[in-house]
Amino acid sequence: MNETRSKYKGGRKPKLNPVVANYTVRFNAEDNSRFLALFERSGMKTMAHFIAARVFDETFKVVHINKAEHDYYSKLSTLYSQFRAVGVNYNQVVKALNTHFTEKKALAALYKLEKLTIELIGLNRQIVELTKKYEQQWLQK
Repeated sequence: MNETRSKYKGGRKPKLNPVVANYTVRFNAEDNSRFLALFERSGMKTMAHFIAARVFDETFKVVHINKAEHDYYSKLSTLYSQFRAVGVNYNQVVKALNTHFTEKKALAALYKLEKLTIELIGLNRQIVELTKKYEQQWLQK
């Protein structure tokens, strides 16, 4: 056998900086709720890292996620994708009208389509205005 190879020992590799001390702290109900609120606001993944950061006076950033704001923008994004789909369908309809119908019938259908498009543009303007108003009133810069 080759003597330069070490014998396999199995198990996981030892950590470079293993934890050697463990401390226990107990909170009453009020202090525990304050602790949990601070932990949630910190955005950290584990309580142990949060406690160590607080003990050694490390700064931590507080992340606030506004659920209503997130929902508003996700719905706004889906609405934008639907507008794009309407635009694609609009082009397909106009092309089909010009190729498959007589000029008179195509113009009548395009007139109705134009009225609906004007309504859609008005709705789009209202959405933009409401979004600007929402951003000014509720979003913190």
